[in-house]
Amino acid sequence: MKAKYISYQDTHSFSKLVLDYVNNEALLKPFYSFRPDMNGLKEAIDARTFNGNRNELIEVLTTQYQNIRVNRAVSNNINLLANENTFTVTTGHQLNLFTGPLYFIYKIVSAINLARQLKAKYPEKNFVPVYWMATEDHDFEEINHVSVDEKNISWIQQTYGATGRLSTKTVNAAVAAYTSYLGISKNGKKLAQLVEEAYINNDNLADATRVLVNSLFENYGLVIINADDATLKKQFSSIIKQDITQQHSAQLTEKTSAFLTQNGYKTQVNGREINFFYLKDQLRERIVKQGEKYSVKHTEINFTERELLSEIDNHPERFSPNVIMRPLYQEVILPNIAYIGGGAEVSYWMQLKANFDFYKIDFPVLLLRNSALLVDQRSAENLSRLGFKLEDLFLPTQELQKIWTQRNSDADLNLTDENRAIQDVFDQIKLNAFRIDKTLENSVESAKTKTNQLLTHLENKLLKAEKRKHEVALKQIENVKNRLFPSGTLQERILNIAPMYVNYGDDFLSSLIKNFDPLGGDFTILLPER
Repeated sequence: MKAKYISYQDTHSFSKLVLDYVNNEALLKPFYSFRPDMNGLKEAIDARTFNGNRNELIEVLTTQYQNIRVNRAVSNNINLLANENTFTVTTGHQLNLFTGPLYFIYKIVSAINLARQLKAKYPEKNFVPVYWMATEDHDFEEINHVSVDEKNISWIQQTYGATGRLSTKTVNAAVAAYTSYLGISKNGKKLAQLVEEAYINNDNLADATRVLVNSLFENYGLVIINADDATLKKQFSSIIKQDITQQHSAQLTEKTSAFLTQNGYKTQVNGREINFFYLKDQLRERIVKQGEKYSVKHTEINFTERELLSEIDNHPERFSPNVIMRPLYQEVILPNIAYIGGGAEVSYWMQLKANFDFYKIDFPVLLLRNSALLVDQRSAENLSRLGFKLEDLFLPTQELQKIWTQRNSDADLNLTDENRAIQDVFDQIKLNAFRIDKTLENSVESAKTKTNQLLTHLENKLLKAEKRKHEVALKQIENVKNRLFPSGTLQERILNIAPMYVNYGDDFLSSLIKNFDPLGGDFTILLPER
């Protein structure tokens, strides 16, 4: 595939905060530590103070990979984590069914490519790409479905607690529907085999996801971590204790969020007084303070402060950070220098900078993941034949249809000159009326407004009448937009990897590796090579 790059602004698909961050808006500088460029990454490497336990990290990862035939690139990267000159580049995501939307794949490719770029720039150091599985999330409704073309495949299951611990015993129907879509082509059969091996041969969703993602990315050395682990939580236990009992994160996040909101930015997350859940099998519920007791919502479980601190000491794995505290946990247990996320993630990480500062944990470089639009051959040909550029794809359907109609009409459908002439006439009438009687000025202005409305209405009628003469071309425009922007949004937010893999196989992933530049600062449009 070949790539073309356009600015994020031209896609009209990213928030003001993200665009201002990418464009180095001064107002946002207090909310991150280093710029998302090679200079910023160098500063982050030099400043990184990692106090986590590298040996324990390797032991946990080795245990988690014990039932997978690990290839050399992955095992080497796990072992490299023992070295003080090894750093991680991390992305994270929920355990979406069959990897979920394409941006899940794009996140991982961005992390792999950044680790590669850093190794090329600093060969004396090591950089390991990491996928952090959000195994402790409990919103199953967000992850239990996948979109392939216009078909929605769902995993029907009643569940409670962390999704990573969810049994895969009931997933067979969803697997059958997915593999049926993949068909009997070589690529389809290969992906079907990978999915079946992952979901049918593993007992829980965390293990199934690890196996599938590993099978797609093992050659690139991706390391996959499940942080729902007692050994790793133990490293975080002092902060768990302090934040639950003293509730620092709530106050710090609220202050930052208020400032961002006052300056016109939309905040992504809202903190609570206590930003931890109590976690057991089939249970993940908020911890709240009621009087002198700490209670677990919707249960009879409660603790005095002394009992709570003892529970954290003895069972740190039972305390699950929410979206406010999870990033802090990540940076405590990984020698991380960069986090790669989508627009919403970049936004909420900036809400957390003061919390990192308070707990004296290094804040990583925030990078916006690569985004892409894959334009199939038929759509590219239709677009060219209709006389549009690739950048025009991001305009609304009606706007594209209007542009095409105006370009291809024998009549002048734009009444701008006529409108300007009428405005001049009314200005003269207004001047004369003012000389005669000042109170007539409002009447003239009212007549002018009504005339403008009539002209706009007439222009729309002319355009509508002309459109009827070009139904075939206008329908082609609509079809291209619907094909490339399912449900009217970016392709990567809806479509799964399945149709891409069926059509292109492993070449799809290698093309992403080839064309994604995590430091490029642009949106990627991919076109098949002829």
